Amino acid sequence: MPAMAFRGLVTKTGVMNKTATVTVSRWVKHQLTGKTIVKKKKFLTHDEQNALQKDDQVIIRNCRPISARKRFTLEKIVKSPETESKIRRAMLEQQAAQSQAQAPVFA
Repeated sequence: MPAMAFRGLVTKTGVMNKTATVTVSRWVKHQLTGKTIVKKKKFLTHDEQNALQKDDQVIIRNCRPISARKRFTLEKIVKSPETESKIRRAMLEQQAAQSQAQAPVFA
């Protein structure tokens, strides 16, 4: 089997240890009507560090069968809402500290 890599969205975590459900969406043109349809497929993905959280965007790659239904491993976390909020919060704190340092003191 050739190496497959998909980009998807984590839809479920925490139910099974070291496992997350990743939903991969793709656009398909209907053969008869010509309309564009979104097709979705769920994959059970092995997450060794239990690092994935819901709504993370990830890249998964196929591997040897890990269990009866688990055939993909986590390759990379592309985008995580939690990390983005931490970065945003740190930037706001940094801007607040800079504005306090630059504020003139009148006595």
